[in-house]
Amino acid sequence: MSNIVDPLVERIAARVRTERERRRWTLAQLADASGVSQAMISRIERAESSPTAVVLGKLSAAFQLSVASLLALAEGAPDDTEGASGVRRPADTAEWRDPATGYRRRQITGPRFPAEIAEIHLPADARVPYPAAAFAFVRQVVWVLDGHLTFHDGDTVHELGAGDTIELGEPAERVFANTTDSECRYAVILTRGTTP
Repeated sequence: MSNIVDPLVERIAARVRTERERRRWTLAQLADASGVSQAMISRIERAESSPTAVVLGKLSAAFQLSVASLLALAEGAPDDTEGASGVRRPADTAEWRDPATGYRRRQITGPRFPAEIAEIHLPADARVPYPAAAFAFVRQVVWVLDGHLTFHDGDTVHELGAGDTIELGEPAERVFANTTDSECRYAVILTRGTTP
């Protein structure tokens, strides 16, 4: 077994630990707030386990952050400076992969940009649910770039094809599903509404 830890997994671990400590929560308190076991949170914080998208959704909801915000904070380049501009190559940005579904996510904008933009690759037959609280305090647009996305917004189901967009309203339980036999690629554009 390799002792090499993915740098992004280490940054997610540090971000989850920082968000928990910033609130002065114990592992038990975060477990109660998120519905994720203390053992799993401990493994994530020690970078011994890469969280799934579902687990990240539960943790971000407990922190009153969107999943995009939680990952963007973890993915942010350490050399980003206030007002900096420049070219960011795909090789310069980390790509996070959900170990359960193969879902891949790459942050497009840096941590200081006023909107968060991420590119998502959702594999065939993958389904990623998020709790309503993961969408609190944000305004979000989903833009399908390639393929087909079946998007569950609460009780409403939207079938979205390449070029389609959906602006998300009030927080609701949401599911991103690819019911086809080929990958779906979409962008998530997010701005914060009210600071928790």
